[in-house]
Formats: sequence, structure tokens, C-alpha cells
Amino acid sequence: MEPSNQTHFEYFILIGFSWNLEISILLFVITLIIYMLTIQGNCLLIFTIIASPKLHTPMYYFLCYLSFLDLCYSSTFIPKLLTDIFSKRRRILIIGCLTQMTVGLFLASSECILLAVMAYDRYIAICFPLYYTVIMSWRVCRNSTIIISIGCFILSIFTPSVRPLILCKRNTLNHYFCEALALIEVACGDTSFTKVAMLLSSAFTVLAPLAFILISYICIVISILKIRTVGGRSKAFSTCASHITVVLMFYVTIIIVYMGQSKNLSSYMKYISLVYVAITPLINPLIYSLRNNEVKEAFRRNMAAISQTKRRFRSS
Repeated sequence: MEPSNQTHFEYFILIGFSWNLEISILLFVITLIIYMLTIQGNCLLIFTIIASPKLHTPMYYFLCYLSFLDLCYSSTFIPKLLTDIFSKRRRILIIGCLTQMTVGLFLASSECILLAVMAYDRYIAICFPLYYTVIMSWRVCRNSTIIISIGCFILSIFTPSVRPLILCKRNTLNHYFCEALALIEVACGDTSFTKVAMLLSSAFTVLAPLAFILISYICIVISILKIRTVGGRSKAFSTCASHITVVLMFYVTIIIVYMGQSKNLSSYMKYISLVYVAITPLINPLIYSLRNNEVKEAFRRNMAAISQTKRRFRSS
């Protein structure tokens, strides 16, 4: 039977969070501040990397791409959340809901694999520094981002295209955006294919990159421990500490939501998802900039250059 014949509604109602006015005001203010800081932080980081020739290295190339993904990922969900907090309708068209789900899966899987590529970049830089420029060439960097984008796009549209969900149970979602698991809960018929496909996709885009990251950092730690000077060890550890922090925050919450599917957990899914939807995109630029002296120095130079240009413009 065709999915269109089984769908008896044109939109979903997103339950979101509390309807209490005081809680809604607090949630709106906090979310708006987080989103504005996310946009500002990631844009400044991208601008700093692009405008600083000294940062035109593979490491910062991937970091720039990570900030771009964070911008897109946060902007896919947060604006809708902000507009729905005080809304009584909280509606989203089915086509818009499916589009939001697909875009979210694409961006999340892209970031998961990108973090694994960044771990490999650090592994080569620390364990094989003499061959770094040869192994991590600009051609390799460009091709890797192209492969990540194309591969994750195919994965994100494969299941909805091959076996579309038949949405006819109810038109309410206990979430603030169209999470794939939330849509499965309101789907009719046999959803085993979608669940198995999502599990396999999660294994490929979440567990496999995480395992690769862990192996990479085990090799990195072994290599760092061979460094005789304390200063050399601390510098190498500080280079990787920011990446490890981001990995733990991002992967742990995604694994809890997508790999630990249980009835007791489903009611808290929308709260846990706030970590990788709002918090991680905010913290990424802060961690990579505040813990990185090269980025801070490049940012100061860029700001000084802009200020000097403004003074010259005013004096003329």
C-alpha cells in the first residue's frame, strides 16, 4: 500500500518542552544566547582560519569544516525551537519534518566521520611528523571532505527512499524537532527494516569512527610517552586534549540516544539531544580557540589589522 494512502494528516505537532510561561521564557533566553554565541563563535573561527595564512594547514582546514557543519547543524533545529517555544500551534509540515530529519542525519554523520579524520590527522602529525605533509596533502584533505559529504548524503537518504515510513498513528511528536527515532514511534506497519538500517548506519557512522578514534589516540599516547622532555609531552597532549573533549561530548550523547533505545530513555531523548544539537556546536569553537595559542594569536592579528584599516579609513 502506498504511504500517501496511509497518511491522514499534513503536519506534525511538536510537543517540545514545558508550556509553563516562566520556564518557556527561561528556555527561550538560554537557547537564544546559546544560538547567538554558536553563530558568533563558529563564524569568528572560520574567518580567523581563512584570513590567516599561517593557519592554512590540514588541521585547521578540517577545523574550519567542523565549524561549518556545526553552524548548519545548529541552524537546522534551533530556530524552529525558538519560534515554537511561545507558539500554541508548534506545527511543521510532513515534508518539512522529513527534510529536517534527513538534513540532521546528514550533518550529524558527517561530523562523526570528520572527527575520526581529525584524529587520524593528529595521529600522523605526532607519530609520523616527517611524513605529515606528504600523507596529509591538500589533495587528500579535499578528497576526504568530498567523500564524507557524498557518502553521508547517500546514507541519509537511502532508508527514506528505499522504504519510506508510513506516518498514520498520530500527528504529535514528543520532541522539539523531527528526530528519526521520534518519527519511527508514530509510523504504522512494519518498521523493522528502518530500525535495522538505522542501526547499521549508526554502526558505520558512529561506532566505527569512534573505534578508529580510540585506536588513533592509543597510538598517539604511546608515541607521546616516548618523548623525553616534559615540555614536549605537555605540548603534544594539549594539542589532542581539545579534540578528545569534543569527541566525548558528541559521541557519548549520540550513542545514548541512537544505540541505547529503551522505553525508559525515550521520554528523556529530547533533553539528551540538546547536548549535540546546542551545546556541542557552542563549545567546539571555544575549546579549539581558547586552548590553541595559534588560533588566539591569529585572531589578535586579524582584529588588529581590522582596527588599523578602520582608523585609516576614518582619517582619510
